[in-house]
Amino acid sequence: MELAWHFLRGADGRPVLRGETPLTIGRWYEHAGPLLLCEAGYHASTRAIDAIEYAPGPWVSLCEVDGEILRGSDKLVASRRRALWAVDASEELRAFARLCALDVLNLWDAPQIVRAYLESGDESLRAAAGAAAWGAAGAAAGAAKAA
Repeated sequence: MELAWHFLRGADGRPVLRGETPLTIGRWYEHAGPLLLCEAGYHASTRAIDAIEYAPGPWVSLCEVDGEILRGSDKLVASRRRALWAVDASEELRAFARLCALDVLNLWDAPQIVRAYLESGDESLRAAAGAAAWGAAGAAAGAAKAA
């Protein structure tokens, strides 16, 4: 048995598995057939940063996986998985995305509203920052096409 991370969608303020089945914390979910990465079995990642790549939503759970386990480079599939806990990490994921964007902000001449949103996380600035960023990207693409 080992620990792994798994992201889920949410509905009605609760995490749900694919097929809209509400997640039950502590319950072992078992897959009876053959395992196949990306297709059959219970998936998870040993590193949370890898699990984000496959996240269908903002709910994150720390799980135990057990039974037969197949490993890929950044994920695994197991015949058994149970969530120890789950939480809606929407705010944390937005903060992480802003930090990642701030890490590369020096690579372009970002509009001030974009910088203000990334630095503050002020949700009232998000729509305007998004529009400004898309406008800047469109202008850069147009300039590159004309060159």
